[in-house]
Amino acid sequence: MTNATLPNVLKFTSLALAAGGMAISVPAAAQYNQVLANNMAKCAPGAGPAVKVTIDGIKQSTGKIRVQSYNGTKADWLESGRWLARIEVPAKSGSMTFCMPVPSSGTYGIAVRHDVNGNGKTDIREDGGAMSNNPSINIFNLGKPSYKKTAFSVGDNVTAISINMKYF
Repeated sequence: MTNATLPNVLKFTSLALAAGGMAISVPAAAQYNQVLANNMAKCAPGAGPAVKVTIDGIKQSTGKIRVQSYNGTKADWLESGRWLARIEVPAKSGSMTFCMPVPSSGTYGIAVRHDVNGNGKTDIREDGGAMSNNPSINIFNLGKPSYKKTAFSVGDNVTAISINMKYF
């Protein structure tokens, strides 16, 4: 086979696989750890499924705000490496709004972190945090309320939620 015929063979093979209904599957892990830009167009009327997240009570315009989505299940909620998508931007005091697309309609949870000094570490006395449904966060649950307290339903359209930041 010459180099000139190789592209034609590849095209034919691809067409044959597609015609035969054979698809290459994407591993389930590919649904996790998607880093996204804050694209508000994905929350426009008629768009979705997505979550329009308004965060109130951001104490200062320093550091970064990180918004992460999770499946609203015990197996995924706040588990390392089990977040679906993340948006991270410079913080602005007061309120900020984010658009978090989700893979499909279902049950999700949102976690927010304000890394006030931008060092990438959790500084309990300085940084803030919050979650969907605004559950109480205290020393007894170590900032990890049950998935049952943070989970909410998303349909095929855009679901709007409000989250209030908490600082210790």
